[in-house]
Amino acid sequence: MSLRTLVLTLASLAATACVFRIDIQQGNLLEEEDVARVEVGMTRSQVQFVLGTPMIADSFHRDRWDYAYYLRRGRSPDVTRRWVVVYFENDRVTRIERDVELQPQS
Repeated sequence: MSLRTLVLTLASLAATACVFRIDIQQGNLLEEEDVARVEVGMTRSQVQFVLGTPMIADSFHRDRWDYAYYLRRGRSPDVTRRWVVVYFENDRVTRIERDVELQPQS
């Protein structure tokens, strides 16, 4: 009976080690060439044509569009994060920030 228990325990441990984990991808995947095409002076519709709809369009900050991207591949602890922020004034691009490091607001 103990040999059977040992075999079943080892088999269950081996089976749990083979669990497949999917890649988790969220947000806007932006190509570097597309981000480079956005220039100061472009309109909102031109930016949306090049980069797509922003991930975050905050109603409290109407002149800021955030394009966030997150990727974690399977069991890997490595995470890819990108954050591009486009600022507008009078519906024209005034500033673009690439790979922004997020800081908590106090």
